[in-house]
Amino acid sequence: MPIIEVSSLSYPGIEVFSTLTEAQLRNRIEPDKGLFIAESPKVIRVALDAGYEPLALLCEQKHITGDAADIISRCGDVPVYTGGRELLATLTGYVLTRGVLCAMRRPVLRTVEDTCRDARRIVVIDGVVDTTNIGAIFRSAAALGMDAVLLTRNSCDPLNRRAVRVSMGSVFLIPWTWLDGTLSDLARHGFRTAAMALTDDSISIDNPVLATEPRLAIVMGTEGDGLPHETIAEADYVVRIPMSHGIDSLNVAAAAAVAFWQLRVPENEKKMAGT
Repeated sequence: MPIIEVSSLSYPGIEVFSTLTEAQLRNRIEPDKGLFIAESPKVIRVALDAGYEPLALLCEQKHITGDAADIISRCGDVPVYTGGRELLATLTGYVLTRGVLCAMRRPVLRTVEDTCRDARRIVVIDGVVDTTNIGAIFRSAAALGMDAVLLTRNSCDPLNRRAVRVSMGSVFLIPWTWLDGTLSDLARHGFRTAAMALTDDSISIDNPVLATEPRLAIVMGTEGDGLPHETIAEADYVVRIPMSHGIDSLNVAAAAAVAFWQLRVPENEKKMAGT
């Protein structure tokens, strides 16, 4: 692989790490086939293990034979741009986490049908725009038994650099795609829907009826306003998390983790389904 010493901020080929915005990265080739940036050796390794295609690396000099050595070896002939820590921080606008960035090709988006085909528990993210929350929701979804994630188009891109980093690469481990239809469309795929919201007719998250659903979609809303009224009206269930001390809500990422754990398919049922 070519090791290229970067001496200036205008060096040809490094614009993917410096001047291109997240929107430009998404649309660099065409809307559904753009690029994204993975940051830190651990996250990059998860992406490579999941089959994502590397296109270029940006690496501090000291990591070429250190933390990034195995990554560089795995990436074959892709260019490896390198320089000192201060120059790279000036180039990217931030100090690199563990000194390594990797530009990767975005995967071909799955259809909703393909994403949900073998799923029993899925997450619908509706209008969540905070990158940290998106990353945290994906990490919890992967860790706590969710099979897939669907996002409305007004949600944050899961392949945003910060969202990817916060997820610790979990975004590469769980199938996801965009949901262009309405919540009621999920019924065609066999799902009942549970909207996480506080309403007069909401049921507790530990209500036994929820555990009996063979296929359940858990719908999470925005950090501020929550789910739109029309989305709540479409849902089969409206579900609340009981709380103490007069607290009426949780951050969406925290609420998602609670919901995923409570509503996951029990391990004994998974084993029975696999036999």
